[in-house]
Amino acid sequence: MMGLISELKLAVPWGHIAAKAWGSHQAAPVLCLHGWLDNANSFDRLIPLLPKDFYYVAMDFGGHGLSSHYSPGFPYYHQNFVSEVRRVAAALKWNRFSLLGHSFGGTVGGMFSCIFPEMVDKLILLDSSPFALDTNEMDNLLTYKRRAMEHVLQVEASGKAARVVSPEEMLQGFLKNNSHVGEACGKHLLRRGTAQAATGVWLNRDRRITWLEYCLDFVSRELFVHYIKNLQAHVLLINECWWLTAVSFRTE
Repeated sequence: MMGLISELKLAVPWGHIAAKAWGSHQAAPVLCLHGWLDNANSFDRLIPLLPKDFYYVAMDFGGHGLSSHYSPGFPYYHQNFVSEVRRVAAALKWNRFSLLGHSFGGTVGGMFSCIFPEMVDKLILLDSSPFALDTNEMDNLLTYKRRAMEHVLQVEASGKAARVVSPEEMLQGFLKNNSHVGEACGKHLLRRGTAQAATGVWLNRDRRITWLEYCLDFVSRELFVHYIKNLQAHVLLINECWWLTAVSFRTE
């Protein structure tokens, strides 16, 4: 059986990117990218079911899981998450690898695969798309982005500490906002998504990332086609119902 090798801590200018690894580091590498507001524990039940002759590394995006939060004033833009993938590849000394992305992680992996096509041999998308296409809500997109930016400014100005609650209250809040996730999976994600305090637990993710519109780049169909033409990777798309089935790690 393939077991977890170790927890990784990769240095970046604002702190570190946390990751966890399975398999032999001599094997073909696969970088696993979790969904928005999730963490690397998203892959704990999947990886043991996959072929054993690969080296799987699941990273926590900045502001998620055990990775460092961005410095105040430094935005969580989509391109910055794409840049994190490049930083992780450099730290691991990977020149070519596969990408496995769930939901938001798929859009990050898709963009990376188009910007650095020579580095990605396979792109696997779970409940995702390589880009966030414009939708019927495009007329409201600027309003969404304005609210997202105002939210970030309010969070930074408030200096308010994260709310500490009991583990059970945290779990029930998670399950309420993620009705398609079972209790066992909820507990599993919260193990990496919370930190211990004297009187309970608190969400360890950065509160600035709770507006998805702030972290996504929406593209037109014309740009979508232009970007896709640059892909060199073999692509596997497993898409039950994008955005509806993906876990949104909200408890508030």
